[in-house]
Amino acid sequence: MKRRPILLLCLASLPITGLAQAASAPPAGHITGVGGVFFKAKDPKALAAWYRDVLGMPVETWGGATLRYDAPKHPPALAWNAFPASTKYFAPSTSGLMIDYAVDDMDALLARLRSKGVAVLKRDDSDPNGRFAWILDPEGNKVELWEPKH
Repeated sequence: MKRRPILLLCLASLPITGLAQAASAPPAGHITGVGGVFFKAKDPKALAAWYRDVLGMPVETWGGATLRYDAPKHPPALAWNAFPASTKYFAPSTSGLMIDYAVDDMDALLARLRSKGVAVLKRDDSDPNGRFAWILDPEGNKVELWEPKH
């Protein structure tokens, strides 16, 4: 029984800098970021038009959009998280996918959404990571809107 605390003490005394260096420089052949988000839609053209006209997505003639990481006020990283199948976080949507879009001005966007008849499911201005709001797109997918703190 006494060996366990000694082992833990020995492990705790290992140089942590080597571990941090190994974690910060992964070997070749790893994921560096998200290169695109693709999903099926019942009416892709109509849904793309809604994202363009209602959310201000810069939809191009080929039907999609190119969202830049170096846009003003855009966060420098993208969050990735697999939720448990039992999560209620995506409700009321039944989709297994929810996209979080970074926005530059939550108040202006929500005013535009309301003027176009889009109901805001919830809004949270108290999160330490910024301001959030949730809506449903025309196909019932829950959309998270995030204005990062700067």
